[in-house]
Amino acid sequence: MHATLPLMRQSEFPAIQRKRLETLQVNLGYKCNQSCVHCHVNAGPTRTEMMSLETINDVLAFVQTSHVGKLDVTGGAPELNLHFRDLVRSARNLGVRVMDRCNLTILGQPGQDDLAQFLAGQRVEVIASLPCYLGENVDRQRGKGVFDASIRALQTLNRLGYGKPETGLELSLVYNPQGPVLPPAQDQLKTDYRTHLGERYGIVFNELYVLTNMPIQRFGSMLISKGQFERYMDVLKNAYQPANLDNVMCRNLLSVDWCGFVYDCDFNQMLGLPLAYKGRTKTHLRELIGRDLADNPIVVADHCYGCTAGQGSSCGGALAA
Repeated sequence: MHATLPLMRQSEFPAIQRKRLETLQVNLGYKCNQSCVHCHVNAGPTRTEMMSLETINDVLAFVQTSHVGKLDVTGGAPELNLHFRDLVRSARNLGVRVMDRCNLTILGQPGQDDLAQFLAGQRVEVIASLPCYLGENVDRQRGKGVFDASIRALQTLNRLGYGKPETGLELSLVYNPQGPVLPPAQDQLKTDYRTHLGERYGIVFNELYVLTNMPIQRFGSMLISKGQFERYMDVLKNAYQPANLDNVMCRNLLSVDWCGFVYDCDFNQMLGLPLAYKGRTKTHLRELIGRDLADNPIVVADHCYGCTAGQGSSCGGALAA
């Protein structure tokens, strides 16, 4: 695996500060039933890192005292953490909106037969990765048979009411490009997804989130191996839009790794760039209970151009029309 951070340390990206915290994004572990080419977490079946129950209790204590409105649960496949369901139930009991970043195929894995029903029963928002509406493209990026398994999972979620406006069960899909290019316009692509998935498979969904591939971890290493890293960084820098700075996710999101240490965003977490807080090398979530992070400086490097290029990119999709 090629390290990308040394290629991005001398950054001219502008200084930015945090706003009021709204979302706590928690990585429950790097274990996943898939190994996707574009994965910025380098997740896979052989990873063993998993958040402990003690750290999950720290997460719940922080949620209860900080009054964040959203708990964004990710991985790996977060559902593989043994404490996933307890975390979801406890957060929902606190009145917090829970979002599960689901790879879809996990719904068909052994021991997960009732996972879809659990998510619906807890009214969890499902944010599902489906990087294309064409099977060949999805299987090329995520593995043979993944597209068909994803379609079956989406149909199961639809049968439970997900994606239908009258139920309030939110189902959003996530697209990312096949290679080192910027994604197409989000609104037009959403129309294409709706048409193809609806007519061919009867699938409905609420939103489509378009994400830019980040030049880090597995995808960044692949770019280096192919001699495309510098070219892709030029694409991102040349498409930089200052207007996107005001809405980047790191302004009101806090990222927590499987050990409980905090970062400005998930990408900084994967690069080992911890939150800058009172001169500490690393800060644990429990140390921030009751603390206000507004105006705290955000740690930036050249990968931040990925969030501000073109229409912008965040965990909630494009930042601009």
